[in-house]
Amino acid sequence: MSNTLGVLARFANPAELIEAAKKVREAGYKKFDCHSPFPIHGMDDAMGLKRSPLGFIVGGMTLTGALVGMTLQYWVAAVEYPLVISGKPFFSWQAFIIITFALFVLFGAFGAVLGMFHLNRLPRLHHPVFYSDQFARVTDDAFFVSIEVEDPKFDDKQTQAFLTGIGGVDIELVVGE
Repeated sequence: MSNTLGVLARFANPAELIEAAKKVREAGYKKFDCHSPFPIHGMDDAMGLKRSPLGFIVGGMTLTGALVGMTLQYWVAAVEYPLVISGKPFFSWQAFIIITFALFVLFGAFGAVLGMFHLNRLPRLHHPVFYSDQFARVTDDAFFVSIEVEDPKFDDKQTQAFLTGIGGVDIELVVGE
């Protein structure tokens, strides 16, 4: 049984990487990724990535935080310990806004962090491309496309030939240990 994990190809600059991502997507590959030393504007569109649902996660968590804050204060002030203070009604929502806002922000922050971890499948301590010696250059000056072996269209020879055909250099078959 082969322990091949994927194919890695280097491209010369960000423009070539964007064009390569478009061609890989158009060729029907689904399990691929692009690696660069900095964010590249337009890469999400080139790869065909959908908009992140993180905004909905954060929005839901903020509304949950506001509801928890208001409900907790209502329950304490009007149900469990109903005290008349300065003639105010038991449910004085104006006085509850500060804690409600604080929980709104707190839950939103937790939603953003936990949602980001979940959507990015983190923590992932090791990725198959780390087996490549040339991949260390990605933090410096190199731009890579990696296609994983789990892709339904993956074939060792055909994928390497395809990446060469779209301008990839230093094509490497990533093999696990």
